[in-house]
Amino acid sequence: MEIMKKFISYYKPYKKVFFLDMLCALIISIVDLAFPQILNYLNNTFYVQPKEMIMDSLFILAIGLLIMYIVRALCRYYVTAQGHIMGAKMESDMRQDLFDQFERLSFSYYDQNNTGEMMSKLVSDLFDISELSHHGPENVFISLLKIFGSFILLLYIHVPLTLILIAVTVIMLVFSLFQNKKMQATFMDNRRKIAGVNASLQDSLAGIRVVKSFANEDIERDKFAHSNQMFLQSKSNNYYRMGLFHAGNNFFQGMLYLTILVAGGFFIAKGTLDPISLATYALYINIFVAPIEVLVEFTEMFQKGFSGFKRFLEVIETKPDIVDAENAKDIEEVSGVIDYEDVCFSYNEEETVLDHINFHIDAGKSIALVGPSGGGKTTICSLLPRFYDVNSGSIKVDGKDVRELTLESLRKAIGIVQQDVYLFTGSIKENIAYGRPGASDDEIIDAAKKANIHEFIMSLPDGYDTFVGERGTRLSGGQKQRISIARVFLKNPKILILDEATSALDNESERHIQKSLEELSKNRTCITIAHRLSTIRNADEIIVISENGMEERGSHEELMEKNGVYAKYYNLQFEGLDYDEQTKEVIHTK
Repeated sequence: MEIMKKFISYYKPYKKVFFLDMLCALIISIVDLAFPQILNYLNNTFYVQPKEMIMDSLFILAIGLLIMYIVRALCRYYVTAQGHIMGAKMESDMRQDLFDQFERLSFSYYDQNNTGEMMSKLVSDLFDISELSHHGPENVFISLLKIFGSFILLLYIHVPLTLILIAVTVIMLVFSLFQNKKMQATFMDNRRKIAGVNASLQDSLAGIRVVKSFANEDIERDKFAHSNQMFLQSKSNNYYRMGLFHAGNNFFQGMLYLTILVAGGFFIAKGTLDPISLATYALYINIFVAPIEVLVEFTEMFQKGFSGFKRFLEVIETKPDIVDAENAKDIEEVSGVIDYEDVCFSYNEEETVLDHINFHIDAGKSIALVGPSGGGKTTICSLLPRFYDVNSGSIKVDGKDVRELTLESLRKAIGIVQQDVYLFTGSIKENIAYGRPGASDDEIIDAAKKANIHEFIMSLPDGYDTFVGERGTRLSGGQKQRISIARVFLKNPKILILDEATSALDNESERHIQKSLEELSKNRTCITIAHRLSTIRNADEIIVISENGMEERGSHEELMEKNGVYAKYYNLQFEGLDYDEQTKEVIHTK
């Protein structure tokens, strides 16, 4: 019932359409119920009159019936058109709510869920919602009205025969309820299996270049074939249940007709029922049976839509880990002072990633985090914009705990350049403008010039309107990186995080991008994660992070004099090389 209340809440914006839809459904039902009574009246009263009187009244009868069926046709049009549109709007509202919820959910949710499964919930699971939201109330209302209306009229014609009819109907209802429970499980399994197909498809297509580079198409075909076969098996089980469900209900409908003919003959033989009344009774049986068929079909529709809605609610009711505090305030006039005070963090209870981390960065200064993979460098950076929250301790910006600031204002104050650049499908201009939606063309061009990418863009046939392809596949790694840097230039944050921004590039690209990053870092508080130690020699402070925590800290010169972990890394990386302070480049000494 709780789930149904949440489903019904989506009707609220469309109350007028819904009630008018129900009114039209009521009129349709009344017309359908009236026809046997009209025929019965004509047989018993009208057609027994002299033929002259019949001929005189036929025109009036025709006009009356014509008006009745025109009204019925108009009501059917409204129910079919506006009713379906209402259902489509409700489905659209749910899809928008689900997408908005995906946008609210924190990184931890995406760490644990597959993109393909999320897409399945957004698209496939809501596909049947539109039909259920429209046809559900309408079908139930019309069917129940016809069933009870015809039942009352059947009782009026012959009570004993109607009681026998009800007995068969009750047996049919018990059978339907039993099979309905069985069908519900198969529909839920269908949803899970199609989500598995979508997940396998998304994973394979997103990594298609890796698949082809390893010539592993057969492996991917086998993986997809497995998930596809699992879905087929689930659908087969579902159709077995549906077949039994429909066949059983068809059998009981036949039993209704058998009951009427046999029992009706018995009552005619006894003299308690006449043949004309049995003929009228048979007409009402059609009206009685038709809505039962509709309710049977509705059961299938309901299970499909309801199972999709339950999976929809699973996401909607997931509470985001990272939300604004009740008294959260915007951060204004950011200077960029950062403090990590006794920060501890773990992704799960078993494994501690950060243990009592402490450091301070003055406004406009730079700090570099170096060390082996898995030490927690990226985690330290992810905690600053609150992609995750600390388990204990605090992180402060300008003396204010980040948990006391609004997420939007905090993240607008921080710019991030990552190793794995993501470009959205669209033009170069649109991707740069993502840093500040609404920016003018001049501002976009200025950002591109600062990122040393303007000349390259102008060399393209379509310039800033050049289509970048999915994830920027038409551009090189260095070009994509400079576009992402232009995006951050346009955003103009006071705090900058550079997460191994040049580690995946060739030397030539790195040289261009390093100049762009140096320009970007000016007058900003900067945290850099780097494996190429030549890029962070001029950092105000270097912190060596390992599985043991913060092992060393100091300037490049201080750490080299210590001859500790940093010096070891540096010497291993630059054995036979030296660093030219004037050109800012590594040179060979051997």
